[in-house]
Amino acid sequence: MAVTIIGKGKKISRLRRHARLRKKITGTPERPRLVVTRTNRNMIAQIVDDTKGVTLVSESTLANDFGEFKGTKTEAAKKVGELLAKKAKDAGITAVVFDRGGNKYHGRVAAVADGAREGGLQL
Repeated sequence: MAVTIIGKGKKISRLRRHARLRKKITGTPERPRLVVTRTNRNMIAQIVDDTKGVTLVSESTLANDFGEFKGTKTEAAKKVGELLAKKAKDAGITAVVFDRGGNKYHGRVAAVADGAREGGLQL
């Protein structure tokens, strides 16, 4: 899958990094892919089996149970990781491959990974 992304700017650079990352990382039934999507306000995390093309588990700050959460965006990202790990454990998933989506492994993206590790997922 050759993706050619031409241009400059933050979004183009992130897409280029993500395409380069996806050449190496795929989710299998034994070790699915944990995908992190970061927006200015929210964090979305999904566990995906790429062989079937299905999302097995997902969690985000947009979920109903996040309405009463008070804290910083980084704290919310960590909570997303913890809740995702809990749902994954219930679904029988113990190990995942981390897909940072072309974002730097820093701040909220790293907080999701840390929360997932604390919840018991092996990254």
